[in-house]
Amino acid sequence: MFRHNFLRSLVILMLTWIGWAVFSFPAQAETADPYVLRYLADEPVEMARDRQGQTQTFTPAELSEGKDLFANNCLSCHTGGRTAQYPTVSLSLKDLKGASPPRDNISNLVAYMRHPVSYDGSDTNYWCREVTERWMSESQIENLAAFLLRAAETAPNWGE
Repeated sequence: MFRHNFLRSLVILMLTWIGWAVFSFPAQAETADPYVLRYLADEPVEMARDRQGQTQTFTPAELSEGKDLFANNCLSCHTGGRTAQYPTVSLSLKDLKGASPPRDNISNLVAYMRHPVSYDGSDTNYWCREVTERWMSESQIENLAAFLLRAAETAPNWGE
């Protein structure tokens, strides 16, 4: 009898805890980085997808994933949006627009990261690693591009 009541109480306690945990903690994918919320976006933001006027919406959580990808893969060469190997060419919006082809929209920036070329587009860029589809999925690289572009648009001192 004691054992039956103990097991029943334990099951009720576990189910209560699981229910509390599920409804009390947002899913990891839905959380946003404090930096993103403060400087980039605290609600979904529409960004240029291509030069034909198409747009794509990114949530603060997606921008946060892009920030994490940037921190884990790009930060050693691009701290604060600067470029260590080429100090005169940063990740500022002005420099991204001035590249050939321009890298100021999601599609072009993703294309660049998949196959990096020099600033003038004339040669392969050997300093920047090629981001293959095996390394980052399409949604991951788009979130990374969105983070870079949004930081270039709104983050204080980005690329300076």
